[in-house]
Amino acid sequence: MLRRRLHNSARALCLVVAVAALSTPGLAARPSVDFDAFIASLWPDAKTAGVSRTTFDAAFAGLKPDLSIPDLDLPGRPKVDNRGQAEFTKTAADYLSKPYLEKLGGQGRAFLKDHEAALKRIEKITGVDRYTLVAIWGRETAYGSYHPPKDAVRMLATLAYTGKRKEKFRVELIAALKMLQMGVPRSDMKSSWAGAMGLTQAMPTEYLKYATDGDGDGKIDIWRSVADALAFTARQLEGKGWARGERWGYEVIVPPRSDCSLEGPPDARPIADWVRMGFRRADGKPFSKSVLQQSAYLMMPGGAYGPAFLAGHNFQVIRLYNTSDLYALFVGNLSDRIRGGGDFVTPWKSFAQPRTVTVHDLQARLKELGYPMDKIDGKIGSNTRKQIGRYEKANGLKIDCWPSEAVLAHAQSQARQ
Repeated sequence: MLRRRLHNSARALCLVVAVAALSTPGLAARPSVDFDAFIASLWPDAKTAGVSRTTFDAAFAGLKPDLSIPDLDLPGRPKVDNRGQAEFTKTAADYLSKPYLEKLGGQGRAFLKDHEAALKRIEKITGVDRYTLVAIWGRETAYGSYHPPKDAVRMLATLAYTGKRKEKFRVELIAALKMLQMGVPRSDMKSSWAGAMGLTQAMPTEYLKYATDGDGDGKIDIWRSVADALAFTARQLEGKGWARGERWGYEVIVPPRSDCSLEGPPDARPIADWVRMGFRRADGKPFSKSVLQQSAYLMMPGGAYGPAFLAGHNFQVIRLYNTSDLYALFVGNLSDRIRGGGDFVTPWKSFAQPRTVTVHDLQARLKELGYPMDKIDGKIGSNTRKQIGRYEKANGLKIDCWPSEAVLAHAQSQARQ
């Protein structure tokens, strides 16, 4: 009996040490009973998805979580943490770097020429224009010069285990196991910290749904075949609702009687209505009759401190590929450059990127004050900018639609409702 008690006590102590290892960076490499139990809990879902026990066991043999990556829910880690997401940590001007866009634009035109036949064929089949496809390739891996270094299964397992979006990544992890079961080599499944793979960086669920043989060799290889990767990306955009023949959007000049508080998808209207309100293309060209009938919304990623755009349907489709205004704008402008266009007409003004916690607290306070706020996440999206502009307008403040310590202090000074 004494021996059994000592054994049980030792077993309990091991459990405590294992749990402590997960919350202590220096001990992160030690085995974790909790992580092993989590992996074991995946088996029923994996089995239902058609994954064999052999594939399952091989995928997780000796695997440990990587607790150094962003977006994890760990003791001592800030609850609001956008590390690793340039779309939310850089100013719009920095993210949309003119020298970098110029460089990628030149590379994109050369890439377009080298792969013109495949791009034209894919465009004809899917309706997704070749310029957007080449722009996405350029943004994701700089035309193949960037090779993600991480193991996708480990990244997805870590995020499914202790990430802030566990359910999402659990689904992605099961999808990755299905890829292994289908014969995709583990050595090919190198990814970003978020588990995106291939030449154009997509998640496992997207691979299972849209991966296609773009070069006609009877195989699907999104890691080495340019045609397969391009066709895969086009199928994704097509599946998300790409409108054949439409542009992503247009840079515009905002008339004096309008401002950034009109921003966002809820205020989408026919481009003809924007024109009647005084909006005009920044390049001075008129909108065609067909474009005037298309719906678009105002998008001002730097608030009042930079260019304004009328974002069309395909802009929103690009956002479904990567849910960021800046990402979609980068791809849109790069596609224009590859097509023969140039830089933005309106220059960026000097403005600072706020701290993530400032954005978070301002979102929370505005929601308390009755301003609609879908997410309290510290990320600066169109709705956050819009609600800041509405608050500034209602309180007689300078309307710049930009989160700042000054606006936060003003909002916090208002009497609690």
